[in-house]
Order: sequence, then C-alpha cells, then structure tokens
Amino acid sequence: MAIWFISDLHLEPARPASTHLLFEFLQYIQGKAEVLYILGDLFEYWIGDDILATPAGLQVLPILQAFKQVATQGTPIYLQHGNRDFLLAEQFAELSSLTILPEQQIIDLYGQPTLIMHGDLLCTDDVDYQKARVLFRSPSWQQQILAKSIPERLQYAQSLRMQSQQTAQTKREEILDANQATIEAVMRAAQVQQLIHGHTHRPAIHEFALDGQTAKRIVLGDWYSQGSFLRVDAEGMQLSAEFH
Repeated sequence: MAIWFISDLHLEPARPASTHLLFEFLQYIQGKAEVLYILGDLFEYWIGDDILATPAGLQVLPILQAFKQVATQGTPIYLQHGNRDFLLAEQFAELSSLTILPEQQIIDLYGQPTLIMHGDLLCTDDVDYQKARVLFRSPSWQQQILAKSIPERLQYAQSLRMQSQQTAQTKREEILDANQATIEAVMRAAQVQQLIHGHTHRPAIHEFALDGQTAKRIVLGDWYSQGSFLRVDAEGMQLSAEFH
C-alpha cells in the first residue's frame, strides 16, 4: 500500500486518450493505494457543477463514477483546485465521493510533515498571472461568472485558455516556473521541509538547504502525453511517467 499523487491531467473531450489513461490508472492502483491526492487541474477547464445536468456533462459522469468506485473500495480521494478547475464544487465532490481540500494542506506523509498544493501560487515572477489569480478566486467574480449561461461560460473559458496559451508563448521559461525565494517562504511559513506540487509541468525532485536543513520539493508532471504520478510508501518515493 502507498500514497499516490497526480496533477495536471487537463481532461477534456478533445483529448479522450488522457481520460482513458486515467481509467487505467484508477484500475491499476486499486488495492495498492492507501490514499489518492489530485493536486489541481484535473480538467482543462470547469465552468461550474451545473454542467453535470446537461448533455455535455454526461461525458464527465464516467470520470465521477470511476472516482466513486475507487473511494467505495476504501481509498480516500482528496482534490485541490488548480488554476483551470477552481469552480469545482460540492456537487462534483459528492458525486465523485471525494473531498476538496484547501489550496494549501499539510499532510503526514509516513512521519514527514508535507505541504501539498497546486503550485501556481509559487510562480510569483509571473506578476500578470498572480493579479488575474486574485480576481478569479474572488467570490464576487465567481458569482458573476456562474450567473451567466452555460454557453456563455463555455465560450469565456475557451477564450481564457486561448489567451493563456498565447501569453505563455511570449514569456521566458523562468518566469513561468516556481520562484525559489517564494518556495522557501511558503515552506518556512508552513514549518515543513517537504513540498509536493504540480502546475509547472516540470517533473523533478529538488533538494536544497532550508534554514540549515535539507529540504525537498517534488514537482508532478502533466498528463498531456503520459500518466505522471508520485508514489510514496514507508520505504521512499517514486516519481514516474508510467504506471504500467
């Protein structure tokens, strides 16, 4: 038995292979997973739980049912919001039998206090994004968006995604990555020596000195062309792109 972490699946109907890969992954970890954590961006975008009552939502229901099957067989599933799916709410959680966590959560990982998060908060060099993030996470903005019709929200989400892709192409790589000073400040505030996050799509295990001790930052990969995961048990950790 182990604790498993995934993030940045970016599921959408246009890329059914990633959804099929998730089904394979969930089947693979049955009987092997003590807990499953999803650290944000499960979907390419999420325009509100009311989509589940529409024909478009029918395409998503098998995903919810797959999560529920894992949960009912004894593996708790926890999810944190990403920058693409922050409108995931209680209806989705209830139908999936999963629990939504705060954007920063400290867990006990086999005796090691560990901070988990999506990771976009760490990219403080991207000032424009951080400003937009404050807006998107505000309750008033979210209420305004959810008051729009589903077609309007869908069009808006797609335009935001296109704008984000275009903007990212014009920014230097280091601006889009996590800022080391911010990493250290966040870990220091949480009083942890270990951090796990996604968002940057740059899977790696980084070790560095933090206040005279060895600290570790584990970055999860995305699921655009692979099934990236982190598996942790009492013996150690495995960061991999293949679970077969």
